[in-house]
Amino acid sequence: MTAKQLSVFIENRQGRLGEVLHVLKENGVNILSMSLADTTEYGILRLIVNNPEAGRDVLIEGGFSSIITEVLIIKVPHVAGALQSTLELISDKNVNIEYMYGLSVEEKDASIVMKTNDLAVACDVLRAAGIDTLTSDEIAKL
Repeated sequence: MTAKQLSVFIENRQGRLGEVLHVLKENGVNILSMSLADTTEYGILRLIVNNPEAGRDVLIEGGFSSIITEVLIIKVPHVAGALQSTLELISDKNVNIEYMYGLSVEEKDASIVMKTNDLAVACDVLRAAGIDTLTSDEIAKL
């Protein structure tokens, strides 16, 4: 199962990130995890939020370029080598991981947000290996 990630393209200038966060706060969109990658000109803010569609809509209304992307959120035990073993399962099926970042929503397991070039294959491989994934609906309840 996949989840929805909100991606926002922002100019790399002082205060712009704060403006994005303000729009989300004022509209009741709760951020559960985020990753910011930047260049000299712009940044890509990737967010896991409680309501991705509402987040996208209010950001677009606020003048921000925003899209929703399907990602995997996998649950990984807090054990040395667990992430590496999980990634090998995907790599063995020739699926490339485009990016990933941590998501801390539970105490027992770590959760990792992952974007691959073939979400369907990655999801099938993980499910067959008994690795849990979280959906946007499940994230919204946390």
